[in-house]
Amino acid sequence: MNIEIQPHKLVGTVKIPSSKSMAHRMLICAALSKGVSEISEIDISKDIAATVSVMQALGASFEFREAERKMIVTGIQEIPETAVADCCESGSTLRFLIPVAAALGVETTFTGQGRLPERPITPYIRELTKKNIKFQNEKIPFTIQGALQPGRFELEGDISSQFITGLLLALPLLREKSEIILTSPLQSKPYADMTVQCMQQFGVCVREKHGNYHILGTQHYHAQNLSIEGDFSQAAFFYVANAVGNQVVLQNIPETSTQGDRKIVEIIERICYHQQTPDAVFEINARDIPDLVPILAILATFSEKPTRITGAERLRIKESDRLETTTSMLNTLGGNVKILPDGLEIQPVDSLHGGTVDSAGDHRIAMCAAIAATRATEPVRILGAECVAKSYPAFFQDYQKLGGQTHGIDLE
Repeated sequence: MNIEIQPHKLVGTVKIPSSKSMAHRMLICAALSKGVSEISEIDISKDIAATVSVMQALGASFEFREAERKMIVTGIQEIPETAVADCCESGSTLRFLIPVAAALGVETTFTGQGRLPERPITPYIRELTKKNIKFQNEKIPFTIQGALQPGRFELEGDISSQFITGLLLALPLLREKSEIILTSPLQSKPYADMTVQCMQQFGVCVREKHGNYHILGTQHYHAQNLSIEGDFSQAAFFYVANAVGNQVVLQNIPETSTQGDRKIVEIIERICYHQQTPDAVFEINARDIPDLVPILAILATFSEKPTRITGAERLRIKESDRLETTTSMLNTLGGNVKILPDGLEIQPVDSLHGGTVDSAGDHRIAMCAAIAATRATEPVRILGAECVAKSYPAFFQDYQKLGGQTHGIDLE
């Protein structure tokens, strides 16, 4: 689907979707629980559907009541001998559930689409093979065999926190205690904090000490009735929309949260309302908030000072190379962005002149282009806009309700 957006201000109220990051975790914990859980205020994106599909393959049952936005989850009652786990394009699904399948002892074939086969699983191949797991291939599609054994798992802290989360979710299922030892400081730690919080809600204990994680074995997840809070990573698009001149009221945003992307509020406050600082350049370290980088580049484009974003080298292995695609998006529309070894440098401009943006199949690039269109002087065309279904299927419907003027186009 290609769309064209006429420049227009957004005005009105939008209900922010539930946190995708929290939904992944809650659904996995519920699926590993004895009994029936009810997870409310849930939105089904392609990534969440992938996690549901894999946990079904591993023996759990799910019933989605769309009108109530509620998922009824019956925990695994009988563990299958084999399973096929189609992770679609979801890196979270893949990396969270490799250790879970291994802990359950299910011979599982993992498949995926898009750029997912390019995303590395090297830490798992190295550490899980030491604990009785065999990988028949090192890239998707691959099959794992064996029953995961407890013990010491050593991981670099500068890899994706998804590897930490996967082990945290799986290790309580083993018979004896385990520990996750980080050989360097953990990046994106708020995501690991979110995992620990979710596990505790389902009755599983994790102890963190000196930056490492200690997990007792033979623990049991307990069914719960819980509600998922709004997603700050999706709210960020509309927070930035407001910062660059729109008027959107955001609903379903929690006052307190473990979500690392809540940092967007603080960054906007600093950039928009504390411009009179002695620094010549705004500095943003994105190590804990990598998903915010594309929309932060939009914010920085309309700042009063240059902005330098660092700590974002891992963006090269997302749904697209987000350093490249963010730069291409903004420069195509009339921005001034330069790629750094680990981030971006953005020079401010007064407005954008419009143009054609290739989303590269990346949901965040498509949504960023739509927000950028509100400050353009000519139409913005987005190629492959359907990719927003990965995380925020109703984005363009919400955008239109706020007054955004979009229509489909055919480009030969």
